[in-house]
Amino acid sequence: MRHIDVAERRNRLAVRQLLTPAARTDDVAAIADAVVGLHSTDPVTVHLSAAARMRTPVLPAADDALYVQRSLLRHHAMRRTLWVLGLELARAAHHSCTVTLVGRQRKMLLDAVAGAGLGPDPERWVDAATTEILEVLADKGPLAARELGRLVPHLAVPITIGTGRQATEVAAHSRLLLVLGFEGRVLRARPTGTWINGQYRWAAAQAWAPGFDEPLDPRTAAATLVRAWLRAFGPGTRADVQWWTGWTATTTARALADAGAVEVELAEGTGYVLPDDVDPVGPAEPFVALLPSLDPTTMGWKQRGFHLDPTHGPLLFDRNGNGGATIWVDGRIVGGWAQRADGTIALRVLEDIGRERTAEVERAAHELERLLGDVRFTPRFPAPLHKELRS
Repeated sequence: MRHIDVAERRNRLAVRQLLTPAARTDDVAAIADAVVGLHSTDPVTVHLSAAARMRTPVLPAADDALYVQRSLLRHHAMRRTLWVLGLELARAAHHSCTVTLVGRQRKMLLDAVAGAGLGPDPERWVDAATTEILEVLADKGPLAARELGRLVPHLAVPITIGTGRQATEVAAHSRLLLVLGFEGRVLRARPTGTWINGQYRWAAAQAWAPGFDEPLDPRTAAATLVRAWLRAFGPGTRADVQWWTGWTATTTARALADAGAVEVELAEGTGYVLPDDVDPVGPAEPFVALLPSLDPTTMGWKQRGFHLDPTHGPLLFDRNGNGGATIWVDGRIVGGWAQRADGTIALRVLEDIGRERTAEVERAAHELERLLGDVRFTPRFPAPLHKELRS
């Protein structure tokens, strides 16, 4: 079993996560595929994660890939998280991850429909409403939920999701859109506001992304997804893969076997790489990068000791494990950053990186200020350090 040390893991990360200057590209779809999806729980992440990996960063590039070229799709997948992925990876993620979430989501909807007394047969009501919504979207979509509600007012009736303190009242057609999204029958299209807005229009999947809803064997899909993860993030442990995908231990082990993953020795224990990726890699080009909160590199592993000092974790991650905006130097996290109300980027370097690298970090901050211009945003999951820097 070959041993892969921390230095090599950082070298692999630098190149495969497209963070070195030579590895960067202006092809946003290629960026998303290289990191096996851009986190989209916070819409800001998609644009800033892409920009950090572009040779000539421009914010509209992500919108062009998503809504003009449609080379990228926004979809719920791993860990019930919203992602932006290329078509083939989106299909693999859907059939290996998203479909496992459908049963619970549909049951919650059916229980809510029954509780609202919308008919004697909740299944029939949902099926009929589904047919009507898909027909309207095919004819007039993409539409925001509010726009759709005006066209089908008899479906825009209040229902209650959950019970007790967790109960939430929503419009029936809005909740049905969410369930249809998990089923892969509708997809999120252009947002209703600017690129930092998280409210999206909805489109019928067949019209928006032909081929997305084609059948795919879940086991084949899982092997495809884990191969992509190993290519981008490997070596990683089984715990890393299971955490990132949200799979069971059984599904994780089977997917690694189906992918032909090869065992290697890591500081954390047994890790895995692809069979054609066992050979050592050389030193990576030095780099500095300011990555946004929830960036795929920050969130790519459960066991982060090879690129993150454990003492920095409580400052840079919230209690739920959401990574904040980070400063990366040569394959490791060295600090955090935040945008202040006046648009300036505040920095906090948490370890000694030397005067030269500090100057590079400051230049990167000024470049980010110019890129953002008049745009002001607050991350949806701010880390403790972010709150300090903004104040």
